[in-house]
Amino acid sequence: MTRTATGAVGVPVDSSEPPPGRSDTELWHAAAGGDHGAFTELFERHAQSVWNHAYRLTGSWASAEDLTSATFLTAWRRRADITLIRDSALPWLYTVAGNLARSESRSSGRRLRLVRRLPEPRSVSDHADTVVDQLDGEERLRRVLALVAKLPKSQRQAVELCLLGDLSLSDAAELLGVAEVTVRAHISRARAQLRVALEEK
Repeated sequence: MTRTATGAVGVPVDSSEPPPGRSDTELWHAAAGGDHGAFTELFERHAQSVWNHAYRLTGSWASAEDLTSATFLTAWRRRADITLIRDSALPWLYTVAGNLARSESRSSGRRLRLVRRLPEPRSVSDHADTVVDQLDGEERLRRVLALVAKLPKSQRQAVELCLLGDLSLSDAAELLGVAEVTVRAHISRARAQLRVALEEK
């Protein structure tokens, strides 16, 4: 999370700067051998992107923080038996975050409660307009997420990875074990269904 000079809270944005130093594969291999520093570097490199993805999946600041922590805990525990795709840890991390979000929803109904609950305002009346805009945006995000959750599994996965997770079509195709054209078709059908559902609201 970031806070502006005026105190308003904003959603963090992914950095477009390429990560310096060792590649994800090199860091992952070192971490698998017990190098805590290498894993810390991976965390610092990707935590913001994973947080953003978790926020887009849940529409909740608190849930995004919990999912980010749980995702990297899972990564640490499974670091020795995971092979990275295209030298990037992000596709796998995004998948773990998505699976954890769905597991949390199924086990406790927490996601449904989050959809219905507005977050506590983080600003006082001086920032009322900013808070209203933020809450309106989060409510719209919740509506979209509720619709995405109802999509067929193949379409939902494509949307979560490519539209919510900002993965390329080729990375998503490799991760899902399907052709790139299949991912493109899933996204096209999902967009059409979401557009119709939103217009009916």
